[in-house]
Amino acid sequence: MDPEPRSAKGRRTRARLVAAGKTVFERDGFLQARITDIATEAEVSHGSFYHYFDSKESLFREIAEEVEVRLVSMDDIAQDLADDAGPIDRIRAANKAYLTAYRKEARIMRVIEEVSRYDEDVRRVRSKRDDYLAARLESAIKRLQAEGLADERVDERYAATALGGMVAKFAEMMFIGGARFAMNEAVEQLTLLWANALGLDPDAEGKASAESGKAARGKAGSGKTVKAART
Repeated sequence: MDPEPRSAKGRRTRARLVAAGKTVFERDGFLQARITDIATEAEVSHGSFYHYFDSKESLFREIAEEVEVRLVSMDDIAQDLADDAGPIDRIRAANKAYLTAYRKEARIMRVIEEVSRYDEDVRRVRSKRDDYLAARLESAIKRLQAEGLADERVDERYAATALGGMVAKFAEMMFIGGARFAMNEAVEQLTLLWANALGLDPDAEGKASAESGKAARGKAGSGKTVKAART
C-alpha cells in the first residue's frame, strides 16, 4: 500500500480513487459499495486499488475526514464579510458557510452519519471535527465576552458545544432528514438563536461596526497626515 505516492502519476491515480470512492459510496452506500466498482469508476485495475488502500474501510475513512474538514473550513466566510463586520454578521456568515457546505456534501454525509454509528474510526473522525469546531467557538465566545459584547455568565465551553451541536444537527435534519426549511431563513433563525443565547445586542452590533469603521478611517487619515508631513 502506498498512502503517499511520490510520483505525479501515483498522486493522480490515488486522487481518482478517492473521487471514485466518494461517487460509489454516495450511490450505493457503504455496505453495498464494492472495491471492483470503485476501481472501475476510477478507471484502474482491481489490483491497483490495493496499491493505495488496504480496504474500502480505509478509503472511506479518508473520504470522511476530507469532508469533515471542508465542513468547518473558514475559506468561504470572508467572502460574505465587510472589513467592519460585527459579531452577529460573523456568526451569520459562519452559519451560512456551514449549511452551504453541508448541502453540497449531503449525499456523502448521509453515509458518514450511518457508518459513524457502528465504526469507531469514522466516529473518531467526527469527534475530531467536533473538538476542532468547539475549540474555535470557545475562543470566539471568550473574545466577545472580553470585549463586553457577550453575556459573561455564559460558560464558553457549554455554549460552544450546545450552539455548534445545534447547527450541525439542524443541517442533518434539513439536508438528510427531509425537514423543509428555506436556506436564507434557516441562516437568519440560527443566527438569531446564537445571538440571543450569547446575549448579543443588535444595537451594539451596529455601534461596534461603526466604531470599527471610524477606527479604520482614522488610521487611514493618520497615514495621510504623516505622509503629508514628510513631504
